Amino acid sequence: MFEEHSAIILHFLRERKMITPEQLSEVEEENGRTGKSIADSVIDLGFVERGRLMQAIADDLGTDFVDLNPDEIPEDLIKQIPSSSARLYGIVPVAIFGNLLKVAIRDPYNSSATQEISFILNKDVEVLVADPDKIDKFVEEHYGDESASVAEMLASLGQDLQADAVTERLSDSTSPSAIDIAAEASSQPIIKFVNLVLYQAIKDQASDIHFEPFENEFKIRYRVDGALYEMSPPPKQMALAVISRIKVMSNLNIAERRTPQDGRILLNIAGRPVDLRVSTLPTQHGESVVLRVLDRSVVSLELDNLGMPKRIYDYVCHTIEKPNGIFIVTGPTGSGKTTTLYSCLRRINTINAKLLTVEDPVEYGIEGIMQVNINDAIGLTFAGVLRAFLRQDPDRIMVGETRDLETAQIAIQASLTGHLVLTTLHTNDAPGAITRLIDMGVEPFLISSTMQGVLGQRLIRTICKHCRTPYEPTEEALASIGLSPQEVRDKTFYYGRGCPQCDGKGYHGRKGIYELLDITEPIRELINQRAPTVVVRQKAIELGMITLRDDGLRCIFDGDTTVEEVVKYT
Repeated sequence: MFEEHSAIILHFLRERKMITPEQLSEVEEENGRTGKSIADSVIDLGFVERGRLMQAIADDLGTDFVDLNPDEIPEDLIKQIPSSSARLYGIVPVAIFGNLLKVAIRDPYNSSATQEISFILNKDVEVLVADPDKIDKFVEEHYGDESASVAEMLASLGQDLQADAVTERLSDSTSPSAIDIAAEASSQPIIKFVNLVLYQAIKDQASDIHFEPFENEFKIRYRVDGALYEMSPPPKQMALAVISRIKVMSNLNIAERRTPQDGRILLNIAGRPVDLRVSTLPTQHGESVVLRVLDRSVVSLELDNLGMPKRIYDYVCHTIEKPNGIFIVTGPTGSGKTTTLYSCLRRINTINAKLLTVEDPVEYGIEGIMQVNINDAIGLTFAGVLRAFLRQDPDRIMVGETRDLETAQIAIQASLTGHLVLTTLHTNDAPGAITRLIDMGVEPFLISSTMQGVLGQRLIRTICKHCRTPYEPTEEALASIGLSPQEVRDKTFYYGRGCPQCDGKGYHGRKGIYELLDITEPIRELINQRAPTVVVRQKAIELGMITLRDDGLRCIFDGDTTVEEVVKYT
């Protein structure tokens, strides 16, 4: 809890001498090792009792700590707060006195949430502190997940929008004023609708949310487990107001609709800190907006939880402990490369190692690691930051992506001077990383002398465990993965029929498949000879490399995925 405000909580724990310096060190170690928040670490280690910490937070904010009792909160008071806002921010009404509404909020430091509630209800709002677990339980019981579906919300919104003069002016005007746009973006129906869309997407564990205006319709789509699914489309005239609302939330310029913009929204939904990266793109029929959802609660940053085969897991653990060299993770966009590298960093993030990362952008903040966002507009490039890193006395460095010769050369220089460098490349397979570096202009002898290994990976959807069903694949399906009926006589194949648990998709969740190119002496010789990818690949297979396709077959035979998924991604 209170993940975004660990520094504040640490400060007043020190100031009030609630824990000793020794306990403080133990709390920080627990926080770095497990990823728990500072508040949870303090409570779990038994250094501060939960109620006492809540009271200390209330004192720090100059407010009261309340012990929530649902029986004492009347139904008409509960209805004061829209269910979409209650679920989005974790807010519970406690008492009302005239125009003053007292609320308990899961993140009492979140001033923007209270300002929004104040605006929606047209009331003064006073924040109280309560146990976050009790707030979550109250919200779940009284504002249940299914209390307002998107379709129901759209039905009620239609009436509100028809009576809304501002929306009418926006849809009729070719160039509405910034004042009109801001007014509509801040209207209650639009705020409620956007809150509900964000809540629904995050609840469904979407990785991206797309808002797409077309000539005659306005589409909203989620990407779940790598596949796009469309929501009930809202009225076309809502497009400008909804997109402007997102721009307001991410502190973008709502009057500028001719150039792309990038922003960020930080939310705490049902007790989970969620980071939304916002990207706008001007199109023929208005701005298209895509939100990238970075939700720490659904992404495990532990190597043990990535589902790697044991031989690859052992190799990666051994390699990232080496004092120098380059370790590359490769694959297309969305193949989980960054998650793998973050998991490696978490494992080697110890008190006696200095870790630095340069990323575009930083996706997840990790306590104890210095992380830098690149900014091309001011000349803060991968190569420039990497050059500066070498003067910061690092032990291990992560480069978000090796895009050009200059970055590759500095990374190699860093590894030659006693640093371990972790980075990513966009190639189709592990052996292709060598050819890509040579094509960039890196000398083969530098690659062979510094590279430790290349891990190629993909993410494939896993069959829903609730509706997994055995079936007999056709000869054509088997031929697509290079198998014959005789080779799979004793194997069972599965598919997902579709059920309520997976929303009829037949799949739920994803897992990685991997291929590992270990840079051994025979491979080094081929690199020095500038051997083509196909030759390097063939030699690696002779030396025992399991290809992505073979690892995919393992997942099929284990009953984790389908033939179609493996064919699609390998």
